Amino acid sequence: MRIGFIGLGNMASAMICGMRRESLAEGEDILGSAKTQATRDRARKEWGIRTTEDNREVVLDSDVIILAVKPQFFEEVIAQIRGINWEGKTLVSLAPGKTVRWIQEQFGFPIPVVRCMPNTPALVGEGCSGVCASEEVTEDFRSYVNLMLSSFGRVVEVGEHLMDAVVGVSGSSPAYVFLFIEAMADGAVACGLPRKTAYEMAAQAVLGSAKMVLETGKHPGELKDMVCSPGGTTIQAVKVLEEKNFRGTVMAALTACVEKSKNM
Repeated sequence: MRIGFIGLGNMASAMICGMRRESLAEGEDILGSAKTQATRDRARKEWGIRTTEDNREVVLDSDVIILAVKPQFFEEVIAQIRGINWEGKTLVSLAPGKTVRWIQEQFGFPIPVVRCMPNTPALVGEGCSGVCASEEVTEDFRSYVNLMLSSFGRVVEVGEHLMDAVVGVSGSSPAYVFLFIEAMADGAVACGLPRKTAYEMAAQAVLGSAKMVLETGKHPGELKDMVCSPGGTTIQAVKVLEEKNFRGTVMAALTACVEKSKNM
């Protein structure tokens, strides 16, 4: 497969790094476009890929085309690549809020579209991507895209009607977790711990806790109860979080994120 990237930002970088690390594609098999010369030079130097400033060249040269620009630029970019023969090609969209139907309407005919929502931990090989595909996507292309996404993390297939929820719980959620880590570290600093140590310990606690959820298969509530000894320190912290409506606040934040995605 020849792979094309329109846009060479953070998510494209994560995908290219994963594919190169897992030997899914050689540098000469990947062509990426970006507006600035500096971005193109960086991509060539870091990954050994070919680059161009011409989005049409990317489509003409590639079997799988990853549209990795921000949602507000989709119409502009699609207008540039409309009219090309898409036989034997599949478009992969990374944008929240842009449905398969909307994308196909912009092209004027039902091109094969895979929608996926990766997240920034893909940059360190620990991403999570929700993915769905239009009926025009062949099984070979579907399998290849899933393999490509799995090179930098987990892949979960969902119905398209759930993609906005994926944005809330996966695509955007690293920001919530980073905020939580920062808040825990600030609390530790207030109690006298050096800031560098506080960040390291807070981040490792989140990493280890997440790994326990994924690897033990236990309910998060059960794992929480394992830490909360009767009359101990942890249950006092949990009590304060409950009094401050920690769960309700997180749920409301996620819901707001999903609503925004639906209306983009």
